[in-house]
Amino acid sequence: MGVVPSREAQGRVAGDGVELAFGFWPGRGQPIVALHGITASYVNFVGIAERLAGRRPLLALDLRGRGGSDKPEGGPYGMSQHARDVAAAMAAFGLDDSVVVGHSMGAFVAAAVAAEHPDRVAGVMMIDGGLPLTAPPGVDPVALLDVVLGPQLARLRQEFPSREAYYDYWRPLPAFPADVWGPWVHAYLDYDLGGTEPKLRPRASEAAIRADYLDTLDADLLRKRLAAIEVPVTLLTAEEGFYPGQPPLYPDALVQAESAAVTRFAHQRVSPTTHYTIALADHGATVCADALVAFAEQWGK
Repeated sequence: MGVVPSREAQGRVAGDGVELAFGFWPGRGQPIVALHGITASYVNFVGIAERLAGRRPLLALDLRGRGGSDKPEGGPYGMSQHARDVAAAMAAFGLDDSVVVGHSMGAFVAAAVAAEHPDRVAGVMMIDGGLPLTAPPGVDPVALLDVVLGPQLARLRQEFPSREAYYDYWRPLPAFPADVWGPWVHAYLDYDLGGTEPKLRPRASEAAIRADYLDTLDADLLRKRLAAIEVPVTLLTAEEGFYPGQPPLYPDALVQAESAAVTRFAHQRVSPTTHYTIALADHGATVCADALVAFAEQWGK
């Protein structure tokens, strides 16, 4: 990769009864609003921001329960609540008719913002998320949560004596292969930790993750939201699943079936990428950034 990420402006902004942390990378024209995945933070967009190279500003938010944002005990959480937070933050920045991009769970939030706060959104880009992925018949959603997110939830309960120890925890995992490691991954992992050495812990709230995951399994509600979106929607999907060698989360047949209700929809497969490297590896970030610029020029301000 060989490029040190630009230092974004950081701050906090009012959401719907909470304060949200944000990062802002400057550029020309109307800012693109970026929303991260279920256990992530706004720094998930550091590579995409770098590859935007000032062609568009990027405002990336920490959703409630994550990163530097407030983490209210007992919630509420869920996609509609996140959408209210995002709409309030956009109002505080004076943003309307904006392009909103979401990665993973952030794509479900972006869809909720477009459906429930349509005056704020000119177009939606979903990155490997946003279309229903339902639990198999007869499988308890709570049990599925512990299977799918079990390792992530276990990580949230651990303490790490140093950032290097946190890197060492991640290095053997398949999420970030060796050729992806660099300043973007380091920035993402560094921001993920709270506390002070030797007691560093990931900052995402387990309660928020559990509530939000279950909310994304309500396929009927998700389909109603998608059908209510009147602005253009583009979906970028990874060639592989969470890890190299896995089938994609969104095979073409699923994309075709679940996007049928969206009035204006386009789909692009990004190869070679996984669910993680589509945002935090050079090739994926470059494709996403270029697609965002083209999308914003066509549909945004």
